[in-house]
Amino acid sequence: MGAFDYISSFCSYTYSNAKTKRKPLQTVDIKVKMDCDGCERRVRNVVRRMKGVKSVEVNRKQSRITVNGYVDPNKVLKRVKSTGKKAEFWPYIPQHMVYYPFDPGMYDKRAPAGHIRNPTQAFPAANTPGENYVSLFSDDNVQAACSIM
Repeated sequence: MGAFDYISSFCSYTYSNAKTKRKPLQTVDIKVKMDCDGCERRVRNVVRRMKGVKSVEVNRKQSRITVNGYVDPNKVLKRVKSTGKKAEFWPYIPQHMVYYPFDPGMYDKRAPAGHIRNPTQAFPAANTPGENYVSLFSDDNVQAACSIM
């Protein structure tokens, strides 16, 4: 049967389309100012009609839209901006995710409760003197603390 399989591989034609590669499933958070039910409905319908969108959650109190699906984040942002609303990617992260949440420039008056503006660098450089002492006695570095004691 080996020869027959070898010859049949030349005779068969398999069609492979490289464009069918699917985007990864991802969550896109966008900040959009919505004042009324009409604004919310318009933005929700525009995003819901996009190809690859699985779910759309709108939180008008936080001015936030969460889109789940096989979509490109830049296309979602462009589609939301097409409604005439000012939109940007969600610029806030939960406060507990930041190493130093009390640094200047982290707080924003418009941020929802428990959120701060997304810092460019959430973790400090390891070459600062205070950081070296803190990381020496951390839970992640148990052997170093035991060797000192």
